[in-house]
Amino acid sequence: MEVETWLLLATVAVLAWVYSRYRHSYWSYRGVPSPPTLPFLGHIHKSFFVNRTLWEYNQENYIAFYNASKCGLYEWFTPLLVIWDPELIKNVFVKDFNYFTDQRDFTGLKTGSKRDEMVLEMLSLKNGAEWKSLRAIMTPTFTSGKIKRMFSLVSDKADALVSFSMKQAAENSYVDMKNNFERFTMDTIASCAFGIECNSLIDKNAEFPRKAEIVFKISIQTMLKIALCKIMPRLFKLTGLSINPPETDFFIDVVKQTIADRETGKKRGDFLDLLLEARDQSDNLSSKLVMNDISMVAQCLLFIVGGYETTASLLAFSCFLLAKHEDQQQRLREELRGMVAEHGGITYQGIMEAKLLDACLQETLRLYPPAVILERACTKTYKLPDTDLTLKPGDLVQVPIWSIHHDPRHWPDPEVFIPDRFLPENKGNIQPFTHLPFGVGPRNCIAMRFALLEAKVALSKLLLEAELNAAPGHEEVALETANGLLRPKEGVILVLKQVKK
Repeated sequence: MEVETWLLLATVAVLAWVYSRYRHSYWSYRGVPSPPTLPFLGHIHKSFFVNRTLWEYNQENYIAFYNASKCGLYEWFTPLLVIWDPELIKNVFVKDFNYFTDQRDFTGLKTGSKRDEMVLEMLSLKNGAEWKSLRAIMTPTFTSGKIKRMFSLVSDKADALVSFSMKQAAENSYVDMKNNFERFTMDTIASCAFGIECNSLIDKNAEFPRKAEIVFKISIQTMLKIALCKIMPRLFKLTGLSINPPETDFFIDVVKQTIADRETGKKRGDFLDLLLEARDQSDNLSSKLVMNDISMVAQCLLFIVGGYETTASLLAFSCFLLAKHEDQQQRLREELRGMVAEHGGITYQGIMEAKLLDACLQETLRLYPPAVILERACTKTYKLPDTDLTLKPGDLVQVPIWSIHHDPRHWPDPEVFIPDRFLPENKGNIQPFTHLPFGVGPRNCIAMRFALLEAKVALSKLLLEAELNAAPGHEEVALETANGLLRPKEGVILVLKQVKK
């Protein structure tokens, strides 16, 4: 009996292994190269469980399969195509976008929980006709004219950032600017999206950022809940569990109360006001159904998800690079002084005209892109141009942004901070679809203009007040990816000295 049991177990194991090999032959049958897989896991142990260095794994594949212009990966058994040829990127993300309109499908995470349903209403998680309708409603809220209305709100928060940072510099030998920028972006978004003054720069225990940190941190517990929901969705619903933590309810209540206040006539000219205007001005009934109150809560939360850590990291990396390159820092400071002399201060128009300021931020985004990958889901059978490869609905396509941004074939001296690459007279030398910090095509980052405005205002005000130097022992910055975003691993530690007027 014991021998029969072992024989049965061995047979099951062999059959499971054969099945795994079969499922992981998807790309080889289609002539697409692929790195070695682990049974059942595929490559997810590389791209998910050790995602703190996700860009490094992408880079390994980029180098190994560069001449093929693509490679195939597996998340468990789900096939994923990685492409990096600029012409292929153009076809998938722009020219033939109607075949790749969706992100990966998250509808399997519907748990019945109200807070989970709210999160799934975020624009970035919507697909199909709902995404198209919601994007059409939201796009006008991020035009230059609308963003200009929020300039004074951003400017006030930047003043508070500089004042707080200089006070810290006077009391300490160094300042962790990554921490300060996180608090600045949180205060700015709370003001511009929710109409709330949370003052996290002053109050380290402020409720708004404390709860936001819990909501947007993907913990091991959250990962286990997601796995359980995907594997046994009915059981998950029966347990009454929610993937998102109870702190999510805080934001739901805040936005609902703010919406109620605004509908009585109170206006601030912030993001929530613009969403209300977009909803009320829509003549399309289906559009109004898409932009309901719960959807507005979701978009306000998305404002934090998309802009809190990404903009803080952009500012931290920019200051780190300028601290290491004092000549570029002084060049930028001179441009900013000229801007102030011409416009009488830091104005919206002056910020928009500052060419070197924009170039420094764009070069920072090249060296340290917020998202290291870009992804779309195939929605219709599609044959990749000039290849024999046909993608099926549900296949995922990724672009390794970090690797493209650091490719010497596209960028001479790719590891060197050279802002001049992005000056107007040199932009023509940049190959299209090789600079992708905000994505590309119809599903690019909808809040790109706001993020750049926020970063430009904060960096300008800081550089006009402080000279930036790397603190001793912190001349290099360690990196990690968390929740798919690149960030400094241990902060950005700088010495700030008052600029000589």
